[in-house]
Amino acid sequence: MSIAASAQPQWLTTVDIIKRLVRLKRITQEEGEKFLSSPRSKSELALHPIEQVVNSGLIDHNSGKAFDLEELSSWLAKEAGQSYFHIDPLKIDARGVASLMSFAYAQRHRILGVEIHKDHVVIASAEPFVTGWEDNLRHVIRKDIKRVVANPADIRRFTVEFYRLATSVDKAVGGRGETSAAIGNFEQLLELGNVANPDANDQHIVNIVDWLLQYAFDQRASDIHIEPRREIGQVRFRIDGVLHNVYELPMQVSMAVVSRLKILGRLNVAEKRKPQDGRIKTKNPDGLEIELRLSTLPTAFGEKLVMRVFDPDVLLRSFADLGFGQDDSRRWNSMTCQPNGIILVTGPTGSGKTTTLYSTLKSLATSEVNVCTIEDPIEMVEPAFNQMQVQSGIGVTFASGVRALLRQDPDIIMVGEIRDLETAEMAIQAALTGHLVLSTLHTNDAPSAITRLLELGVPGYLVKATVLGVMAQRLVRVLCPNCKAPTTIDDKDWQNLIQPWKASKPDHACAPVGCLECRNTGYRGRAGVYEVMMLSESVKETINEHCDLERIRKVAVKEGMRTLRLSGAQKVANGMTTIDEVLRVTPSSSLAIL
Repeated sequence: MSIAASAQPQWLTTVDIIKRLVRLKRITQEEGEKFLSSPRSKSELALHPIEQVVNSGLIDHNSGKAFDLEELSSWLAKEAGQSYFHIDPLKIDARGVASLMSFAYAQRHRILGVEIHKDHVVIASAEPFVTGWEDNLRHVIRKDIKRVVANPADIRRFTVEFYRLATSVDKAVGGRGETSAAIGNFEQLLELGNVANPDANDQHIVNIVDWLLQYAFDQRASDIHIEPRREIGQVRFRIDGVLHNVYELPMQVSMAVVSRLKILGRLNVAEKRKPQDGRIKTKNPDGLEIELRLSTLPTAFGEKLVMRVFDPDVLLRSFADLGFGQDDSRRWNSMTCQPNGIILVTGPTGSGKTTTLYSTLKSLATSEVNVCTIEDPIEMVEPAFNQMQVQSGIGVTFASGVRALLRQDPDIIMVGEIRDLETAEMAIQAALTGHLVLSTLHTNDAPSAITRLLELGVPGYLVKATVLGVMAQRLVRVLCPNCKAPTTIDDKDWQNLIQPWKASKPDHACAPVGCLECRNTGYRGRAGVYEVMMLSESVKETINEHCDLERIRKVAVKEGMRTLRLSGAQKVANGMTTIDEVLRVTPSSSLAIL
């Protein structure tokens, strides 16, 4: 007999859950009795019965693993004959669902609106047999109610967060005043507001900013976009390289949020006519320090703001964690261990160049060496480096910065980007005088970096004398390990990926499926694909004032360089990503040749 058959229209108890689990032989009678007789704190007893089961560490005899809250919630839905609903905050109109009922009503009955349709609303609850609230709510909203079961912890959390956000937005619209904040030094650490109580903070714009940052950290966003539209402000997060719509703010609230963030980023709030850059340092929900780089842009409908999120933990990751294969790692380490020379990293914005350079510098920054950087702007503050920022307004450029750094007795210099001949000449001078220089260029692939230096006006003999190697990189989405499925690869698709090169087609690969862990995208996280070109004697022989890019590429491949497409093909063969994903982010051979 199921819980539904025996349950009365009342709250579930641990006895109900334990009895059913025993009947299904998911736990033994002895384990159930031991759980029911064990002492539990008042706070533990206040939790939903299935949460108490999960927290107890009981082992599910069906799976051989500890009970999981998501799985038990889904099981409860089946027992009650209702659908299971996973609450994804990125897909819910928080302000809309908060208008369905009061916060007190939602908390009292432990329910939360999750979808609003023309003729009905979807209400989530972890108490599928409590029905006393249905008639009252149906009478108030004048729509049919469809019930679903959701994770009780999610219902409790998002009830607070959705209503807190909706209250802040509504009150901000009703009477918005300018917010201000005491601005400290460059390293000021901002404490995000208390989220435990919807009424804990009456500074409504501050509340919205807190929510925005907390959600971004929680959803693993790499960028936060606040974009003005004609009548609303659109908030979007970039997650695993793809933008997702998150929320729509009233225009005046969106403007106030941008102003608040500009204050925190030490920008000129009154200046809305020209782009500005700033930075914020704060903490994520786990207490780890996070840096955000702010950039504003005047648009037709107002000021657009983008925040790039930098996680300092990336500096602690190994090269294998970043996506380096054994051969790539060996070739890269053989270059970075040299006492002098230039190493270049190429790729478009957002391809992971900064992460690669910072991780490399972190591994090289021992107590025996002096590591100095000149950046525009400083992306992550790292105590092990001596970091300097470009300030063109007072004449501090990349070139003048390198010139100054050379008088600081450096061992290793990182130049944010080689943009012009003057910067290239200073980097070459630094390399010729016994320093290891790391920098970036914006080119499609590794061989193109050589021709770019020649186009800037650097003589070929200096390129041969100083450049140790070039690495091009891209980021591909990684298949979700929780749901990816085995598949086979079509011959035509494989040839399209590797042409004009040759590589054996793998017998098996993996395809995206989609689950709760990856938000039904089939992908979770990103990893790099790399093209590492070392300047061997054979490659150097191809470099002259009128060198042929295609010839450089062919010689480099013969010397062991694996192109971006071939590097991606290796990850496809390893089941890490898909052909479509590699094709999406890497240039074709014909484009690379150009």
